[in-house]
Amino acid sequence: MREARPMTPAGRRIVAAAEELFYHRGITAVGVDLIAEHSGVTKRTLYNRFGSKDHLVAAYLMERDQRWRALVRAAVDACDSPVEAVTAPFTALRTWSETNTRGCAFINALAEIPDPAHPAHAVAAAQKHWLRDLFEELATAAHRPDPATLATRLLVLHEGALATQPLLPGTLSASTDLARALVRAG
Repeated sequence: MREARPMTPAGRRIVAAAEELFYHRGITAVGVDLIAEHSGVTKRTLYNRFGSKDHLVAAYLMERDQRWRALVRAAVDACDSPVEAVTAPFTALRTWSETNTRGCAFINALAEIPDPAHPAHAVAAAQKHWLRDLFEELATAAHRPDPATLATRLLVLHEGALATQPLLPGTLSASTDLARALVRAG
């Protein structure tokens, strides 16, 4: 990944256009010409700022990841008890899904970019590892037995809810209820 520099207004426009296009059309279906056109910059500006489409995809995913983590942390902070906090990512997912109707950008990216050496693959994989680690941290704080196993189960349940949400809207509520039952059962 290129060294991080402060994001210029043009850079922010590029990432915003890339996010809209990559999320709704797919990463491999969108070229830099279209991103430059939608962001109102030249291809030269895009390449000067990001170096390559691969690095732009990584930047797009990092921006989404920052927003997702902030939403999850706010949901955790709003909980009244450590036990309730363990399932806060499911609450965040409900809010997130209201405006992100094409499933998970990170799962979509991993499906389109299977090469672990690709900079965007690393960002998407790190997001999933972060969520699993957060579940374990929250389960530990709630004094749940075997927090590592519970964290893995909650991650699988969370990702399943996320993947099926566009097809079966009721799965998020059912998955949240199941997650709460898993946490209570400890």
